[in-house]
Amino acid sequence: MHAVARQFHVSAAMVCRWVGRTRGKRLDRAAFANCKPGRAWNRTRVELERHILQMRQELRETSVLGEYGARAIEAEFKARQAVVPSLPTINRVLARHGVLDAARRLRRPAPPRGWYLPAVAAGQAELDSFDWIEDLKIANGPLVQVLTGVALWASQADAWAEPSRRTETVLSRLTGRWQQLGLPGYAQFDNDAVFQGAHHVADTVGQVSRLCLALGITPVFAPPREHGFQNAIEGFNALWQAKVWQRHHFEDFAQLLATSARYIAAHRARSATRREHAPARRPFPQPFKFHPNAPLSGTLIFLRRIDDAGRAHLLGRAFPVAEHWAHRLVRAEVDLGAQQIRFYALRRKDPADQPLLNEVSYHREHKPFKGKPWVLHER
Repeated sequence: MHAVARQFHVSAAMVCRWVGRTRGKRLDRAAFANCKPGRAWNRTRVELERHILQMRQELRETSVLGEYGARAIEAEFKARQAVVPSLPTINRVLARHGVLDAARRLRRPAPPRGWYLPAVAAGQAELDSFDWIEDLKIANGPLVQVLTGVALWASQADAWAEPSRRTETVLSRLTGRWQQLGLPGYAQFDNDAVFQGAHHVADTVGQVSRLCLALGITPVFAPPREHGFQNAIEGFNALWQAKVWQRHHFEDFAQLLATSARYIAAHRARSATRREHAPARRPFPQPFKFHPNAPLSGTLIFLRRIDDAGRAHLLGRAFPVAEHWAHRLVRAEVDLGAQQIRFYALRRKDPADQPLLNEVSYHREHKPFKGKPWVLHER
């Protein structure tokens, strides 16, 4: 029987069942055609199904409220003091006969990774995303802040446990990562002041953005309270917490650092094959000295949703974009050299179509950096 099952690509249980049906009979006299299973014992009776469909048709033509769905049919059964089928039963009968009027939600395929940046979506540039995991508490120990980073195409991940969230920490970790791996085309952050700079002063460009511009990396800031744009880094944050933080018990900060370092090494080893097809990175410039007070050049990118007046809010200002594009997404490219901002339309429904909506002039006066500048230490 096993040999026959392999020959006809069926299960051995099926062959055994047919052998049992034909036991003691000639094959030409076996009732092979009479093999359809009978009606399920708990299936709704045909008479009741017809009654439900007839009642739906009557309600559709005569109901004052114009309601003829499952709840209206259930109420009509109760009014007639008949045997009342349950609401799920009525819905199943209506669905079985194809008389449901409600349209199903149209599920469109997700846009490609990095779709809002054409060079990244085309696989011509790498995107590094960074984020914080905040306020993790070691038992009988301090609070821990974890700075995480991951490459979109190569999946090269990093996680640095720190005692506090400081801009100097971000600058040091980003520089160390890029010295080791090379420079990506883009670096993406959320709108935290540690990444973007102070929010209460217009035209502020923080040290993280200044470092990116000095290295020829385009900083990208995700839209506030939007889903999808931070999926890569948020997915890695959840993975790190599940496989490192929740899986192990840490006695002190040093033990957390060691465990996280082992996990990052194993994670990179597993994703090594993806680097073969990832976009190439530029080498880190040698020597390099970071001057936060140097005049800014390059491009800043802000992903934003337009308000009801057709304006985009970025850099502490409101810029007119297009009234017909209200409440929709745009990519704002702040060209510091040309002193203008270009706004491109973004649609997940058609990610490849990103027309230019508007260009506005943007003159930013050179503001000297206030505060203690961060110094890059050569390794």
